[in-house]
Amino acid sequence: MEQRITLVTLGVSDLARSKAFYEALGWRGQEVEETVFFQAGGVGVVLWDRDKLARDCGLEPGPAAGFGGIALAHNVRSEAEVDALLATAERAGGTVTKPAAVNAIGFYSSAFTDPDGHAWEIAYNPGFPLAEDGTVTLPDFGTS
Repeated sequence: MEQRITLVTLGVSDLARSKAFYEALGWRGQEVEETVFFQAGGVGVVLWDRDKLARDCGLEPGPAAGFGGIALAHNVRSEAEVDALLATAERAGGTVTKPAAVNAIGFYSSAFTDPDGHAWEIAYNPGFPLAEDGTVTLPDFGTS
């Protein structure tokens, strides 16, 4: 398996509400057959009915309950961008779960959940530089 991700699909309970939320964050997508596709840099982010997604993965549909063990991250170029994006997410219907602050390892971050409880970290970390197109370059951590 090549070391890459091509699509991240978020199971949602109300497609129209979720589409409106991400559009309020400034994203633009295409709705095709009850599915919304967003181009997010080199990765596609997809919104699809939660129960249909579960069945498509060979799993039993069930209620969304608590933290699902995954967080999506969006790095930005300044602390001010963290603050602005967190405010935008809250106005759009997201829930701030961690106010913006310098975290335990020294960079500025915050977190929110979207209307379906998907966790997002928003961070300004100068150690993870962003290219002009928004792609991140992970540092050499000196381990092998």
